[in-house]
Amino acid sequence: MNIAPALLLNFALLFHLCLPSDRLVRVSKLTDIDTTSRKAKVINFPVPNVAKLFYVQRDPNTNTIIYDINLNGKGEPDPANPVHVYWIKYNEKGQKEELNFIQRKFAYGLVTKPLDNGKFDIRFVSYKKYPLYLMKAETDNKYHIFATIAKKQAILNRIFIKIEGGTFWLPNVVYVEVKGTDPATGKEIVERFKP
Repeated sequence: MNIAPALLLNFALLFHLCLPSDRLVRVSKLTDIDTTSRKAKVINFPVPNVAKLFYVQRDPNTNTIIYDINLNGKGEPDPANPVHVYWIKYNEKGQKEELNFIQRKFAYGLVTKPLDNGKFDIRFVSYKKYPLYLMKAETDNKYHIFATIAKKQAILNRIFIKIEGGTFWLPNVVYVEVKGTDPATGKEIVERFKP
């Protein structure tokens, strides 16, 4: 299968691969409502109750991708694989499930690069121009993913993608919402953008 690299790096693909294509009315905690279907039902996006660095949710279902730290025997991030990525399949039985090859290599997986002082540069395989950093926070001395949110360095908590239509490889992303916490104040920071 020969797919143009631009398609594989498309940010929207990160949140759309392997999803059902049925249209639903969706209500998230972001108060998003889509009323395009007569067979509408409401989906409330759950907050995962598992250890995690951050998580990703997207239309059209509640299946959630969890990004969790992968520590070695010394309690440090594993240099070869510092972040473990997996599903919680809320649309099924709420089971944990590993990513398949396509999801890991072309959609939800990460590219990691060790930096100095136990820090890591983290990028989505499908959208490498949004840098994330795995490092310890000075406030709690725990590892977190840091991202620039609303022009501030923040601890990343959640990414939500609003999708309306499009195709399997090129879904129509209405917006991306990134939520985090200001490590200095503890206040939530939110930013929406269209990739």
